[in-house]
Amino acid sequence: MLTFLEQLDKGTLWHSPGGIHPPELKTLSNQTAISSLPLLSRFIVPVPLVGQQATLSVKVGDKVLKGQRLTDGVGFTYLPVHSPSSGTVVAIEQHTSNHPSSLPVLSCIIEADGQDTWCELEANQLEQLSKTAILEKIKQAGIAGMGGAAFPSHVKLNPASEIDLVIINGVECEPYISADDRLMREHSDEILAGVSIIEHLLNPQRIVIAIEDNKPEAAQAMQSAITRSSLPNDMVRVTVIPTKYPSGGEKQLIQIITGKEVPSGAIPSQLGIVMHNVGTAYAIQDAVLHGKPLIERVVTLTGERVDKPGNYWLRIGTTVADALGQVSFKPERSQKVIVGGPMMGYALADLDVPILKGTNCLLAPSKAEIAPDQDEKACIRCGECAIACPALLLPQQLFWHAKAEEYDKAASFNLKDCIECGCCSYVCPSDIPLVEYYRVAKSALKNSAEEKVQAEKAKLRFETRLQRLEDEKNAREEKSKQAAAKRQANMKSGDKDAVAAAMARIAAKKAQDATIGSDAVVTPSINTEKVAIDSSNTKKAAVSAAIERAKAKKAALAAQSQQSEQDTVVSVTDGSADESIDPINGKKAQIAAAVARAKAKKAALANESTQPDSMAVDDANKPLNETNTTETAAPGDDKKAKIAAAVAKAKAKKAALANESAPTSSKLDSDKTTKASTDAEVIDTSAPGDDKKARIAAAVAKAKAKKAALANESAPISAVLNNNTTIQTSTKVEVIDTSDPIDDKKARIAAAVAKAKAKKAALANESTPTSSEPDSDKTTETSTDAEVIDTSDPVDDTVIEDKINTPSVVEDLNSTNPVDDKKAKIAAAVAKAKAKKLANSAKQEEQ
Repeated sequence: MLTFLEQLDKGTLWHSPGGIHPPELKTLSNQTAISSLPLLSRFIVPVPLVGQQATLSVKVGDKVLKGQRLTDGVGFTYLPVHSPSSGTVVAIEQHTSNHPSSLPVLSCIIEADGQDTWCELEANQLEQLSKTAILEKIKQAGIAGMGGAAFPSHVKLNPASEIDLVIINGVECEPYISADDRLMREHSDEILAGVSIIEHLLNPQRIVIAIEDNKPEAAQAMQSAITRSSLPNDMVRVTVIPTKYPSGGEKQLIQIITGKEVPSGAIPSQLGIVMHNVGTAYAIQDAVLHGKPLIERVVTLTGERVDKPGNYWLRIGTTVADALGQVSFKPERSQKVIVGGPMMGYALADLDVPILKGTNCLLAPSKAEIAPDQDEKACIRCGECAIACPALLLPQQLFWHAKAEEYDKAASFNLKDCIECGCCSYVCPSDIPLVEYYRVAKSALKNSAEEKVQAEKAKLRFETRLQRLEDEKNAREEKSKQAAAKRQANMKSGDKDAVAAAMARIAAKKAQDATIGSDAVVTPSINTEKVAIDSSNTKKAAVSAAIERAKAKKAALAAQSQQSEQDTVVSVTDGSADESIDPINGKKAQIAAAVARAKAKKAALANESTQPDSMAVDDANKPLNETNTTETAAPGDDKKAKIAAAVAKAKAKKAALANESAPTSSKLDSDKTTKASTDAEVIDTSAPGDDKKARIAAAVAKAKAKKAALANESAPISAVLNNNTTIQTSTKVEVIDTSDPIDDKKARIAAAVAKAKAKKAALANESTPTSSEPDSDKTTETSTDAEVIDTSDPVDDTVIEDKINTPSVVEDLNSTNPVDDKKAKIAAAVAKAKAKKLANSAKQEEQ
């Protein structure tokens, strides 16, 4: 069995899966030698041409020379950028990039001076340089892969593993492109010199120069150059392979030459294989032996819209528009200009973009050469894309996941192994641009990976910072401990005792402060609670004492006037008046008893000092009642109780003034009942109330009784009794009904109305005597100042208007629907108007 090296020497080839055979169309450009274009006046040099981000070392207005380095940078993959010609830096700005996205990139714009002056170059012999120096010269020259990938060459020339085989790629399988073909024909010796440098760096066992069988001239030229080179003839050989696209791919060519398949995610150097393009070998010898940086390369300008197709030396930074302008480019409407070949290239949206190190072709086809874009149709699942794929992928699944933006699933189908050769798009009957979908998916995955890397770096920085802070803290604590231990070691016995005593004093003081603080926190709450309890108890005791004193005084007065009380109270012949009081609790019963005793005493005093006068009622058909209806809520607050007391006080005072100046007489017919009493108060406690309200009511009753007694001492009241009648003289009658609550505003309105009534009634009594002879079957109640507060039968306006000499105002506050403030004001106004009319009528009668 032949060994691997023997198979290489014999020229054994292996089969590569997939692939297509598109029209070659290379004869348009490979018939003429490589030429140079006239020096152009403007160059656009992108700063991050290859590798990691670089920084400009020049500024606007600087003079530069041809081959001068324009950037500085660090990193293993960094490659510098050089000036393509001598001139002046006129601008540093964002400019449209030579990329399918046309995104802007920072660029240095140089205006050539026309002299094309080189910077200082350093030529060397290979034997004079070490491998490290050779790699450094290759790096500083900015050499990258010239086949299209533009990967930094110094990285591939410094592998981590031992290299057995070096493949020089001269296949150039894509249609239209002939740059490598013409370069091998015309510069085969320079290419072999570059191969010698590669051999010196890698020390491989074999070097294979692979060329397709459609380039016999190039194969012959390279074979001749091998015989002229210093390399051993048994080490270097030319291998001609069958023409098939994409046999020029790195993994595909390795499989054809060696029969080995590069695993997914691996690189050829792991198999002991390194591959370089023939253009890269030419640039390596130019940099190492002549000191020239990579500032120009061979580019194929082809297509039916180019009058002078061919291969040209173009400076890096030359714009596409300027290059095509030099070869008589005649664009059509909607003309496409493609960078690269028709299979792997991309169309430009703007021609004012620069030539890059990986640009090997500019294609300007006519409409006859390349059909216009077709509308994408639905996939018919024919499977042609899978058959044509040289990487043995599943293009159909990749397309579905990429279109659905399921990039993780697309990655699971080895999307990264796609070389974007375009075979799947070429054979697709539905005109689906599969490669475009794959490029978008790859970009998305790349961005996601970069974001993850940045996040990991940020996390690492954060953790490092936390660790540093912790280390600093521990260091400070350790230093403090060491200093304390050192002080303690140097301290004498007396000093130690003093320190211990000081520490003990500090601990004792802290304990004392804590104890005082706790007492200060607890004691105020206890004192406050005691004060609150004492104040509430004191107030209750004072109120209770006042109530007891009032009860005692009233009881004494009641005992003194018990006999007079029995003579005065007369019952009606038909039956005595029965006043029933609803059941109440014990305290309310005591208050009611005290009120009754006060009434009896006041009635006795009134009978002793006054002689009853005859009183006549003018209107026999209408009862002469002065009614003031007031209701208070069963449970009311202190404010309402105070208002009620003030109202009662005002009424009593006005009644006394009226009794002093106005004699009242009343005549009653048979079968009529006339009641007259000195002071009667009926307290209805059907609704329960609290103790405080009861005490307030008792105090109010006491004040009323006292004022009524004073009034009765000076005001004579006469009453004439007919047969079968009972007369009770009354100075003031108040019935307080607490069945329904009223608010404070209504209480104030009722007090004002009562005050006005009393005053007007007093004026009327001073000037006019009132007499009336009532008819039979009528009931007359006569009083000097009578107020009846009862809501059982409210008096309407018609009854009030029929009263002759005495005004009457009825306010119903215990009705089913409560009277609002507006109604109360209206009632007060009505009462005031009626009183005024009554006063006027009294004056007219007197006159």
